[in-house]
Amino acid sequence: MASTGQGGSPYKHPYHLVDPSPWPLLAAFAAGLLVTGIILQAHYGMIWPLVLGAAGTLVCMFGWWRDVIKESMTPGMHTAVVRLGMRYGMILFIASEVMFFVAFFWAYFHFALYPEHVSGATQAIWPPQGIRTFDPFHLPFLNTMILLLSGCTVTWAHHALLHNDRKGLIVGLALTVLLGMIFTGLQAWEYAVAPFPFRDGGVYPSTFYLATGFHGFHVIVGTIFLAVCLFRAIAGHFTPEKHFGFEAAAWYWHFVDVVWLFLFVSIYWWGAGEIAPH
Repeated sequence: MASTGQGGSPYKHPYHLVDPSPWPLLAAFAAGLLVTGIILQAHYGMIWPLVLGAAGTLVCMFGWWRDVIKESMTPGMHTAVVRLGMRYGMILFIASEVMFFVAFFWAYFHFALYPEHVSGATQAIWPPQGIRTFDPFHLPFLNTMILLLSGCTVTWAHHALLHNDRKGLIVGLALTVLLGMIFTGLQAWEYAVAPFPFRDGGVYPSTFYLATGFHGFHVIVGTIFLAVCLFRAIAGHFTPEKHFGFEAAAWYWHFVDVVWLFLFVSIYWWGAGEIAPH
């Protein structure tokens, strides 16, 4: 493509040719060590591979994203064509995350719709006999309202950014991060008072904790993602014309919102059985 040299770019094309970087290789080793550490900790109680893997992954994430932020602030690197490619990449990433959760919902509905498939069940009912569930309109409903409200505040922050309202951007992002932290705290409390065990409880706790636990992990990741955007907003990194880092975080957060709505309706509400006392 012909060069335009726009935006102060010294290059004669609109693409970003990535410099050699150690982060992809280091991140692959760190992720491998992290997964190995999880397996060793679960089976043999060895904790140090897990700690090293988690620390290495965090270091790689920090260093890699630091370099990307530096690139985004360098004229001529993250051009309009490059940002379009990033949008396609983020869309494909979220699509892969959708399929990730489809697997969990598939497992849940397989047993919920066909309870006769539950191994050892004396009665073909769902939830299985002996399982008492959460009141969907108690703590789960409160968490639903908190997450929906956080979707409103992140949209407010985006609207403020588009209108060059820096104070509104910072306040909206700060509230979203706070609501994400409150959601995580309430989820931890819900697990602490759950009427069914985390281990050795059968298929219902397995599908429940797998789906809601991975959603909770995504909330934590999204909260960190938005917190980074908050620090960048305070530092003045975003402009109404150029703020893909914030857009990606907002897309991710809305995806987390939608997944929770499916979890609330299908697992907490539709799948409710005998309600446990609070």
